[in-house]
Amino acid sequence: MNNFLDVLAFSFSITMPIFLILVLGIVLYRIRIINDNFIDVASKLVFNVTLPALLFISISKTNISVNSNFSLVIYAMLAVATTYIALELLMSFCIKNKADRGVIVQGAFRSNMGIIGLAYCVNAYGNEVFSVASMYLGGVTMLFNVLSVICLNRAMEANKSVINTIKGIAKNPLVIAILAALLFSATGLKLPSTLYKAGNYFAQMTLPLALLCAGASLSFGALKKDIIGALLSSVGKLIFIPFTLTLGGYLLGYRGMELGVLFLMSSAPSASASYIMVRAMQGNSALAANIIVITTLASLLSTSIGVTLLRSLSLM
Repeated sequence: MNNFLDVLAFSFSITMPIFLILVLGIVLYRIRIINDNFIDVASKLVFNVTLPALLFISISKTNISVNSNFSLVIYAMLAVATTYIALELLMSFCIKNKADRGVIVQGAFRSNMGIIGLAYCVNAYGNEVFSVASMYLGGVTMLFNVLSVICLNRAMEANKSVINTIKGIAKNPLVIAILAALLFSATGLKLPSTLYKAGNYFAQMTLPLALLCAGASLSFGALKKDIIGALLSSVGKLIFIPFTLTLGGYLLGYRGMELGVLFLMSSAPSASASYIMVRAMQGNSALAANIIVITTLASLLSTSIGVTLLRSLSLM
């Protein structure tokens, strides 16, 4: 009994801090201490400065000769691509509206890894998790961008050129930071310690600021429409994806921190970027917003249950 309570306490120690900061974001927005302009500016700061700084510092200090890290990234990318194809096939039988189907599929496979997934990992394993999680985040983030463009272009029959898509990925601050960090790590280059310290200040801002913005951005009014499609996408995001990726990782022999990162990253809710892409392409943005709200709140419970099961079996 005591062992079960210890496991339960550990699982909630991962999700409760995130829940509290999300709630704080909601409250601060409601009482107008933060507003839409703050969310917009802070989100841009996180995406363009603090999260790239966090990834660069974490990866550049990592020994990239650790084969298990690369094997985990390769497995995760193959698994994400496979589950994306499976979701496309499954949803083609469930959702007749092609445009809505693209929104639902993207909401199911694209995780908010850079904010909530990374926060889950840090709460579970501390700063040492960056050696595994940063590489995972880098590889899968690039794949998410490519698959999202393919998914939405197919669904909405948009005419976005391949060249523009490649340019967009190449200009992504996260991609630039990851590639620069890999170059530094591979060549043994080092920045002056002063720059590392300054970068650390930015990096430490990332998770609390991003979570505050995520909480303040939740729109409960959007839940009135397209609830069935949103629930289907949420089941795919919170049950199908984490179960499939974690089971595959277990069968391949991953244990401990690596299996934990697989589960925690894949169990994160739908990425807010999915809403931005749908809105930019004039798709069903209300449906995309529904998926984000439902998965953000429900992932706190589903992740706690998953961590409890994995921890009780001594797998993570």
